[in-house]
Amino acid sequence: MKTNQVLVRYGELSTKGKNRSSFIGRLRDNVRQTFSDLESIRIKAERDRMFIYSDEEKDMEKVLERLPLVFGIQSFSPVTQSELTFDAMKQAAIAVVSKVDRQNKSFKVSVKRPNKAFPYEKPEITQAIGSHVLRSFPELTVQMKHPDVELKVEIREEAAYMMAEVIPGAGGLPVGAGGKALLMLSGGIDSPVAGYHMLKRGVRLELIHFFSPPFTNDRAKEKVLDLADKLSQFGSSVNLHIIPFTKLQQEVHKQVPDNITMTSTRRMMMRVADLVLAETKCQAIITGESLGQVASQTLESLHAINAVTNTPVLRPLIAMDKLDIIETAQQIGTYEISIRPFEDCCTIFTPSSPKTKPKLEKVEYYEKFVSFDDLIQEAVQERETIKFPRVQEAKFEGLL
Repeated sequence: MKTNQVLVRYGELSTKGKNRSSFIGRLRDNVRQTFSDLESIRIKAERDRMFIYSDEEKDMEKVLERLPLVFGIQSFSPVTQSELTFDAMKQAAIAVVSKVDRQNKSFKVSVKRPNKAFPYEKPEITQAIGSHVLRSFPELTVQMKHPDVELKVEIREEAAYMMAEVIPGAGGLPVGAGGKALLMLSGGIDSPVAGYHMLKRGVRLELIHFFSPPFTNDRAKEKVLDLADKLSQFGSSVNLHIIPFTKLQQEVHKQVPDNITMTSTRRMMMRVADLVLAETKCQAIITGESLGQVASQTLESLHAINAVTNTPVLRPLIAMDKLDIIETAQQIGTYEISIRPFEDCCTIFTPSSPKTKPKLEKVEYYEKFVSFDDLIQEAVQERETIKFPRVQEAKFEGLL
């Protein structure tokens, strides 16, 4: 008796039409990526479900730990295998049901018998296993329609297979099914959550971070590296592009009045992001902006910032409350990293009284006295690119 496979149920993929197979193929590839360090894993993707196999108990435990992070999965169930004897099947049934919540729950046994050579019919199998489970767990009551706990038994030629536990998946779409976009990743709470929401809609991420030494130090950079590593743990690797931003940021502060430097700085970031986007073949820019949260996130500020690009700018947090964003950050494991006390380039250069309603024409007027083009090109060319996950063996540690 052993748990050597997992049944995976598709979520939103089930609603797809002619391109359904491409979504399933993408999910299969992402699952392979998630378990690429486990040599024993085998995957079989069918139209309506997927099976993940392993004869290694430790590897199967890791499968159950990691699957909740893979987008495109509605739910999954560990499957226990037993010999084709009633004694073995009864023991397996007890092992399976013992793992689910049983207090004041209804229960039934469902049997499939594709192995017609098995000497007992479905009613006999149902009676034998069901009565044994009920004697062992008297808190359960029988209910044939819509029970709380359904023990599914399948009699195949080589063994009997059972499952009762239904574990929620991450939902959404497989990463990569929705194209690729460039996430502007700061060291704060919001941008990793924005990236998470876009990953859930199937968007593959490239990451860009603006680094201004000596004003920002290596510990601030390490915080961003850790955030990038977290975002690589949802079924797809990511690349982080670290932009040397000191010269550009200093030039902005020399040329532009203090109260609109934040707006102008964000415009320079957008111009840099546009060039990186073109090189990486991304289709949109993602930011963690939430309307009204800070001075650079008013409608007037966003209008002035957007004016430098024709690229679609996706803002998945635009209408979210800060407390909701924090809750999501805690759930996905980025919050404790984001609150480390090391500031990014935006934070340390924040003016004392930033304009909340900057006029685009004034921002453009002050910027026109300096040609930022060479500095932008230099920053893009001198960027550092790092691929994540960095450490395959430990990449899921602490995420659940």
